[in-house]
Amino acid sequence: MINVNTPNWMGKKQSNWLLSFLSFFCMIGSILLLERKMNKKIGSDTVKRGMAQMQKGGVIMDVVNAEQAKIAEAAGAVAVMALERVPSDIRAAGGVARMADPTIVEQVMKAVTIPVMAKARIGHIAEARILEAMGVDYIDESEVLTPADDEFHLLKSQYTVPFVCGCRDLGEALRRIGEGASMLRTKGEPGTGNIVEAVRHMRMVQAQVRDVVATSDDELMVVARDMGAPYELLKQIKDLGKLPVVNFAAGGIATPADAALMMSLGADGVFVGSGIFKSNSPEKFARAIVQATTHFEDYKMIVELSKGLGEPMRGIEMKNLSGSDRMQDRSQ
Repeated sequence: MINVNTPNWMGKKQSNWLLSFLSFFCMIGSILLLERKMNKKIGSDTVKRGMAQMQKGGVIMDVVNAEQAKIAEAAGAVAVMALERVPSDIRAAGGVARMADPTIVEQVMKAVTIPVMAKARIGHIAEARILEAMGVDYIDESEVLTPADDEFHLLKSQYTVPFVCGCRDLGEALRRIGEGASMLRTKGEPGTGNIVEAVRHMRMVQAQVRDVVATSDDELMVVARDMGAPYELLKQIKDLGKLPVVNFAAGGIATPADAALMMSLGADGVFVGSGIFKSNSPEKFARAIVQATTHFEDYKMIVELSKGLGEPMRGIEMKNLSGSDRMQDRSQ
């Protein structure tokens, strides 16, 4: 406690001045502290990235209604992604895929206590602002939906709500982080039930991170130029020895073994889109994938988790996809 007793050599005027000064100083300090706290609440990188860190090691599941959201939460999902149709249905329907009806998102938000994410089209400022106004916990600027802008992504640093974005390599990852993304995921090939592209993307990012760490400081600028990535972020990776944000696996995860594979390759967690609710036993698959993600090195456990699950979602061979069918190619 500050001692404000008046020294003998000070008169009454000096004492009053000292008390006024200390009161003013304390008031300013309180305001600055409040502003500092408020700034963190309105979307600093520290808070946004911290929210993503809290999902580490977990599973985020796509859901299309409140009932599915409850199943996901009961199975141990760390978050849910609310949308009108899972990626396999979006792929089958064709046409233009847009942001989900806000009613669906609100119903999911009311049904669960875990974080709720929602997708916006690439570059669609209004969709992102609408989702932000609704109070979702995260926005996925997603190639699963039809891009609204074929050149520019959202400037995600200008939003209060944090964003997750997909990437196929380190250049894409760092461009998205440079725009303000607080969380990454592999693009994979959504709605296929085929893990091969997610594996390719995770291995690519991990290999390029190792290359950057091994690169000398005087060569980093050339790497930044060739990747089309911010130099400061490359320097940060070199210093940290890893990405500055979490990177989840997504796109094609359909079984507990798929989830364990991606974790063993260095994923910080997994997104499961169509793989759960397009299977014959959604509740069983949901629980099994969560457990396999957590215990990805316990193969005896994964043996038991994989038994009696029924038929997984029907998959698509990559060679049967081309052009606009490849969602991963919708942005760079």
